[in-house]
Amino acid sequence: MVEPHAKTWTTRRGSNPRLESDPVIDIPSTPPADARPGNKLPSTTPFLSFFLPFYSSASDGFAYANLTTVFIIGAWYFSNIGVLLLNKYLLSVYGYRYPIFLTMIHMISCSLYSFTAIRWLRLVPLQSVSSRKQLLKIAALSGIFCFSVVCGNTSLRYLPISFNQAIGATTPFFTAVFSLIITCHRESAAVYLALLPVVLGIVLASNSEPLFHLFGFLVCLGSTAGRALKSVVQGILLTSEGEKLNSMNLLMYMSPIAAVMLLPITLWMEGNIAATTAAKAADDPRLLFFLFVNATVAYLVNLTNFLVTKHTSALTLQVLGNAKAAVAAVVSVLIFRNPVTVMGMTGFGITIFGVVLYSEAKKRSKSSSSTSSSSSSPNSSSSS
Repeated sequence: MVEPHAKTWTTRRGSNPRLESDPVIDIPSTPPADARPGNKLPSTTPFLSFFLPFYSSASDGFAYANLTTVFIIGAWYFSNIGVLLLNKYLLSVYGYRYPIFLTMIHMISCSLYSFTAIRWLRLVPLQSVSSRKQLLKIAALSGIFCFSVVCGNTSLRYLPISFNQAIGATTPFFTAVFSLIITCHRESAAVYLALLPVVLGIVLASNSEPLFHLFGFLVCLGSTAGRALKSVVQGILLTSEGEKLNSMNLLMYMSPIAAVMLLPITLWMEGNIAATTAAKAADDPRLLFFLFVNATVAYLVNLTNFLVTKHTSALTLQVLGNAKAAVAAVVSVLIFRNPVTVMGMTGFGITIFGVVLYSEAKKRSKSSSSTSSSSSSPNSSSSS
């Protein structure tokens, strides 16, 4: 009788003697989000966590990043609208009618806060000025910066914030004009057509503004043109890799130069403003508090502009700017109760609509130019 023997199965794995021991493979644990390559938290985490104490562990990295972005956008709206309301209150309601000295306080504040943010908190790496030529370029930008901010603050003495924001929304028009005049850069036809409602809207708003003031209108136009000129000139002067500065470092270098430029102007046009401010503060100590808060919020405008761009994109900042103009106009009307007309609000809306069209036209123009350049590069290489 033949004993049945056990049936054995030979597998591909079993045929390899090195795998017969069936070793246990140790799979490492998945690292947290902030430890993975390419998923690092922003470099501003230590500073911003001071304002967000409910951030608990590294495993909450993505939730923290989203919460940080929301916080930064909220701070951007608060600072941009807040500085407008404070400037309007001080210059028009409170009676502190010294826009040049107020701008100089803003510049001193930006100098001190920028130095602290870069040197101590290290929000961004320190970039040094490499040459005297670069310093002269920064000084030229400081002069344009001074002109724009002083004109903007001065206009708030005479114009309501709603009309001020309507004029400020025409910045793309002046940017296109200065780019054409200075750099001979021509935009597409769609971009120029999108500027027509920008101009049409401000014409309608100006004709129907109940509190229209010619001088205030002109200096507000000067502020808007200066802001556009600064962006164009900055693109020309600081183009080389050795001279490029991020906005935080540029603000740190421009602010003290601007303050020095404004000092003789304020003494000449506004008199012994230090003694006047001291006398007003003796009568009402709240003035010092108002000036301190105003100067701090003025710096936060620049800081949050940088942080919004860093955590989102420049396009997001542009979209937020369009929405901010409308929000600031509504808030100012609710607070200061300045009269508005249907035609004025319609003109403001047309201007904002034109700015949106301009942004879309610019984006399409850039994408089409980049596509055409990329498609032409293989042809040029094959012909050579």
